Formats: sequence, structure tokens, C-alpha cells
Amino acid sequence: MLQITNSSELIELAHAFYLASECGTCHALMNPGWESVPGSFDLQSLKLIGTLRNEDSAETWEEYHPNGTHSWSADAPIAISYYPYSRCDLYQCIDCSRKYLRYGEYGGYYVDERVRPLNADLIAVLEKPHTPSLK
Repeated sequence: MLQITNSSELIELAHAFYLASECGTCHALMNPGWESVPGSFDLQSLKLIGTLRNEDSAETWEEYHPNGTHSWSADAPIAISYYPYSRCDLYQCIDCSRKYLRYGEYGGYYVDERVRPLNADLIAVLEKPHTPSLK
């Protein structure tokens, strides 16, 4: 499994095998922002290929929204050292190789698997890596 450590690596992966056409297998995941994985979607259709997680970094809940977006915005930037991206794994569709970011939202009595297509145009290239503050 790949360890993705910077925006350039993620952009390269986002461009690899990009397909503009729809795929019958992963079409249900093609919403531009974060969405819960539909209950009827077969998670076995996605293959784990990498992670943005860095176990050596401090845990952070800080998000990156310089242009007034929010977590659910379709145009929210993908900033790998900010939440939720710092807790994401990278998957690809087994049929079309389209890439997706995925993480688990843990709350109370449930786990909500969330997914977002990997869009190279939204990957934030920050001048220096973010160092989360410990609060």
C-alpha cells in the first residue's frame, strides 16, 4: 500500500487512469463532495491502494477552508494534512480505476463510512506542510 506524503504524489495519482465516462460499478459514489457510502453499495468494488494517514503526526480536527467552503462543499479543497484527509485512505474502483478518498466517521453508536471522488483540481498545494496544533 502506498503512503502518500504530499500533494504532488496525490495529484499524480488523481491523474493516473482518469476516466471521464461513467462506470456502472462506482457511479453511486460520483457525488463531488463527501457523502455517506450508500448502504446498497458493495464496498468490495473498491480496492485499497494507499493512505494519507501519518501515524507519526499529531491528531488534528482542524479543517482547511480558505475560501469559505465547509466539509460538505463540493468544491472544498483536499488538503492532506488537515481533517478529514489526514485520516483518509485511497481506494480505486476495481472496474474503471477511478480513485476515491474514504474515511470512517465515528459517532456514538454508529460508524459512517464517507467517500469522496479524488479530484486533482481540488488538491491544495500548500507552501509548507501543516503542523497541527495540540489543543
